[in-house]
Amino acid sequence: MKTIKAVLLDMDGTIVDAFPPIIRALNQTFVEYGLPQMSAQEVKRHTGRGDCSIISLFGDKREEAGIRFLEIHDEDYLQHITPLAGAEELFQWLQQHNIPCAIVTSKSQSRAEAQLQVLGWTDYIDVVIGKIKDRPEKPDPTPVLLACEALGINATDAVMIGDGIADMKAATRAGSMPIGLCDGFSADELNEVGAALCFDSLTEVHAWLEQNR
Repeated sequence: MKTIKAVLLDMDGTIVDAFPPIIRALNQTFVEYGLPQMSAQEVKRHTGRGDCSIISLFGDKREEAGIRFLEIHDEDYLQHITPLAGAEELFQWLQQHNIPCAIVTSKSQSRAEAQLQVLGWTDYIDVVIGKIKDRPEKPDPTPVLLACEALGINATDAVMIGDGIADMKAATRAGSMPIGLCDGFSADELNEVGAALCFDSLTEVHAWLEQNR
């Protein structure tokens, strides 16, 4: 196996649980627009596919619904972010071993950076690639390639860790090694779209990295 020169990480469902404000805001927006609500698992699976924005469910009102969703979401989202088990330990280990780390997320750039600051993780992260105007989103490989370019490495020398189908597809298309976390999707589902390995927790991923760095 090639030497791992960098680790790329998705955010929601991978290093943090930021779904409660997403689910609350989405379901309130659904109610306001007369649409059926979604369960937490349905939201995770829909957002994890990445091929279509969840806002597309609002049809020709998707733009105004998207604005309304963000209004509700941003009311208190920074107070409802929970680090997932093993995340900080993984960051510390990467830093101790001088392995560069990037966040590659479909969350907006500003919200991703704000969440990392609230969590006190800014110093662990070398690069943040989030959603900005006109930047393609996962499963397009562009975010992965941009992260690797910013880190000064080839995409083939990086691993991409994520819990969604979009993460696996983006990594595969960029030439990075996709590592799946099973939550919204099963190992079979993630393997089918390119995952080289699947684990049930970041702690297991960390142990694998220690053995294979």
